[in-house]
Amino acid sequence: MKQSSVELSAGVFVLLGLVAVAWFAIQAGARIPLAGSTYAVNARFSNAGGLKPGSQVFLAGVPVGRVDNINLDPQYAAMVRLEVNKEVQLPDDTIASIRTSGLIGDKFVALSPGSSAQNLAPGSTITDTESAVDLESIISRFAFGNVSPAPSPSPSAANK
Repeated sequence: MKQSSVELSAGVFVLLGLVAVAWFAIQAGARIPLAGSTYAVNARFSNAGGLKPGSQVFLAGVPVGRVDNINLDPQYAAMVRLEVNKEVQLPDDTIASIRTSGLIGDKFVALSPGSSAQNLAPGSTITDTESAVDLESIISRFAFGNVSPAPSPSPSAANK
């Protein structure tokens, strides 16, 4: 009888520990901002390859938001919804670029603010974007000879 109560106590303790670890993991992974602390901005990319919801948004190397979702718009472009911290006001000529951390690391969105006096309104769209570089297509084009070399000067132009 005494052994079963010890086993039951140990089981409850382990279960509570697992619940606590799961709760901390969810809180750390979700990074759920407080309500009202962000605003949404859209960015239209011709290719959002490798970018995922939850990816970070950086401004000058500082994390200022995250990617909320990615959808296809009627013109077959990737519409990326960004949740940006409210204290960061972006000029309406901001450029959004999809970059990679390291050679084959995760994709993220880098914002480069412009010099406009007008700020982006919540829900507006950034149209000046730089899409993701597709490393696989570059390597395959190079490997299969589809990369054209830079034009060399003609012999007559070199003699002048």
